[in-house]
Amino acid sequence: MVRNQFKDLEGSSELGMLACPSFEELEELKKGVAIMTKSEKMNAVSLTDDQIEKIAEDAQIDPANFAIFINGYAIHCKKG
Repeated sequence: MVRNQFKDLEGSSELGMLACPSFEELEELKKGVAIMTKSEKMNAVSLTDDQIEKIAEDAQIDPANFAIFINGYAIHCKKG
């Protein structure tokens, strides 16, 4: 239900993904975070696109979804 409220052609569905990830998306996020180094975890808000893509590749997960979650985390941290 939450995801459908954010679904549109302007990319707002990414907000729905962050608010209510599917089981598969959550499992992929866990895999990505699990292989991150301590330094990458501590500096997640500063990861480059290339670093995010490399982590996703190494974890064998969807790089676009992983980037959405990492960028959403960075935005959340910068707001706080």
